[in-house]
Amino acid sequence: MYGWVLRAERVWVEAFTGLRIDQFGRLLKAVRARGGDGCGWGRPWRLPLAERVLLVAVYYRTNLTMRQLAPLFGVSPATICRVIQRLGPLLALEPVRAPQDAIERLWIVDGTLIPVRDRTVDTSSRNYRFSANVQVIVDADTRLVVAAARPVPGTTADAKAWRNSGLAEQCQGVTVIGDGAYINTGLIVPHRKRPGRPLLKGEEEDNAAHRKVRARVEHVIGRMKNYKILRDCRQHGDGLHHAVQAVARMHNLALAA
Repeated sequence: MYGWVLRAERVWVEAFTGLRIDQFGRLLKAVRARGGDGCGWGRPWRLPLAERVLLVAVYYRTNLTMRQLAPLFGVSPATICRVIQRLGPLLALEPVRAPQDAIERLWIVDGTLIPVRDRTVDTSSRNYRFSANVQVIVDADTRLVVAAARPVPGTTADAKAWRNSGLAEQCQGVTVIGDGAYINTGLIVPHRKRPGRPLLKGEEEDNAAHRKVRARVEHVIGRMKNYKILRDCRQHGDGLHHAVQAVARMHNLALAA
C-alpha cells in the first residue's frame, strides 16, 4: 500500500495546518468530544483520530485533491473522501450567543464570494466565476469569527443574504456594523451622499471611523482564505458550509494565545 508520510506530530501539524501543536490538540479534543472517534458501521478506521483530523485540516488548508492526499496518509482516495465527509462537520465553529456584556461589544458583518463547483449552490456572479455568498460576523476587538451563515448564490445582495441568514437572532443586544450594502437592515452603515447634497464634515468623519473599524472583517476574511478550500471549493452539497465553519474554528484557534 502507500507509504505513510504525514503524522500528527509538531513538524507536520505546524507546517500544514497553520496551527501550533497545542492549538491542534484543542481541535482534536473537540472532535473527540463530538463523537469523532467512533467508527460507526463497518471496519475500524485505518488511521487514528489524530491523523484523521490532521487529514481534514490539511485538505482545507491546501485544497489538494484526494488523489494527492492519499499517498501522504497511506490510504486510498476513497478513504480520504470518507474521512472528510465524516469529520468535516465535527470541526465546525460552535454557535455563539450574545455575550453578557453585549451592549459594550461591537461586531462587524461582511459577505465574501467563494468560487465553487457545485452548480446547485452557486451562480455566475460579478467576478465572472460561479460563486457562493457567505456572510461572516467578526468581533471587532478580538478579530475572532463569531458566526458564519450558510452559503447562498453569489448574485444574492448582501442585505438579502443577511436577512435570510438568521444571524440577526444571534446578535440581539450587540451593535453590528456593515458597509453600505446593508442599508435598511438595522445595522450601523455609513452615511450616504444624496444628489446635490455633499456629506457634512461630521458625517465624513463618521464614515472614516466606520471604514477603519470595518476593515477588520476584511482582514479576517483574507486570513481565512489562507485556507485554500475557500478559493476554489470542489465539495458538493453541504461541503462548502462545513468547510467555512471548520476554517472559522481553525482561524479562531490560531488567534488563541
